[in-house]
Amino acid sequence: MAEGILRDLAGHRYEVFSAGTHPTRVHPASIKVMSEWGIDISHHSSDLLDDYIESGMDTVITVCDSANRLCPTFPGDIERLHWPISDPFVNWSDEDHFLEPYRKTRDIIKQRIKEFLEEGG
Repeated sequence: MAEGILRDLAGHRYEVFSAGTHPTRVHPASIKVMSEWGIDISHHSSDLLDDYIESGMDTVITVCDSANRLCPTFPGDIERLHWPISDPFVNWSDEDHFLEPYRKTRDIIKQRIKEFLEEGG
């Protein structure tokens, strides 16, 4: 969700990637709640963090405590931000009664990204 929101709000100002310590497919509930805002993340993926270690990143943002603990050290002068956002995952369902936690997470991520951009991130 963070990748989709940042791409939407920041346009082409950033090269945005999504990676994880245990990457998996994009959750169907995330795809659904993002589509409510007209953002299509169905083609997104979460790659291995190791794929980006030597990529020359300027900023690394972790959005869960596990990722923050397990995130490797990137070489160079990297700005590292951590946003402790609860993972909405319960199961792999995208039934309507499972969507509210994903909406809350989406809204929190959007607010954090707006603040990041306003601060000149």
